[in-house]
Amino acid sequence: MTDTTADPAIATSDAASLHAPVIAWFDKNARDLPWRRPEAGAWGVMVSEFMLQQTPVSRVLPVYERWLARWPRPADLAAEAPGEAVRAWGRLGYPRRALRLHGAAQAITERHGGDVPSDHGQLLSLPGIGEYTAAAVASFAYGQRHAVLDTNVRRVFARAATGIQYPPTATTAAERKLARALLPEEELTAARWAAASMELGALVCTAKDEDCARCPIAERCAWRLAGKPAYEGPARRGQTYAGTDRQVRGKLLAVLREAVAPVEQAALDAVWHEPVQRARALEGLVADGLVEHLEDGVYRLPLG
Repeated sequence: MTDTTADPAIATSDAASLHAPVIAWFDKNARDLPWRRPEAGAWGVMVSEFMLQQTPVSRVLPVYERWLARWPRPADLAAEAPGEAVRAWGRLGYPRRALRLHGAAQAITERHGGDVPSDHGQLLSLPGIGEYTAAAVASFAYGQRHAVLDTNVRRVFARAATGIQYPPTATTAAERKLARALLPEEELTAARWAAASMELGALVCTAKDEDCARCPIAERCAWRLAGKPAYEGPARRGQTYAGTDRQVRGKLLAVLREAVAPVEQAALDAVWHEPVQRARALEGLVADGLVEHLEDGVYRLPLG
């Protein structure tokens, strides 16, 4: 395959040879995930997309199930204090996502009668919804034709179409152009292609251990045909957690999530030995709206 980032017309001619085998592979190998079932609806899809950002499926599944059991519709979540969303988020990490999902639920309830909108522009206008999430919800929940570019899809396209091992750190205009060129014309097929290419990246064309023997498009993969040249871009650094402000924030939030009443400063001081870092982490939580500071050094999850 040729470098399709340079000429979308080439990508369009190549696309047909990719769609059928990837979708057929997906039909046989797709995981049975609750947000893919018809009963999940658009709200279930949206919740899953918020939770799956930077978090593996295995960690999301139990939290997702509890979340939908408690808040089966956006209005159910919107009626609760935002701190309850943070509490229910548990240890998924990046808890600002819980606040954003709560804000989106409120906007859906106020602006759209409690139903997740199907219009891509309306999805983009919701709090906490960016380019990727709007495209994912429109595609996976409503079967629309959108380029859905998560890390897995970007890696598949980088290897299969452009012949490089890893995509750039941030999504580029060239990647968006390529993704649009590779979209099937028919809406439902395009939505299926979006889900299938994502699953291929998650299960087969993974970041650390690609399994070309199981790949339905290995014979067409530009990176494989080029001899799998090594990545030559900027150093790819893994995320650290131990000892970071993120870890301290998580420990502080854990105390507040488990408390039924506001928590005094002394209880929070006990979670981390370094006072400057601990104070910085706590101030950051307050600034982000994840924690409310009451009088006399008492803290709680936000009530709204």
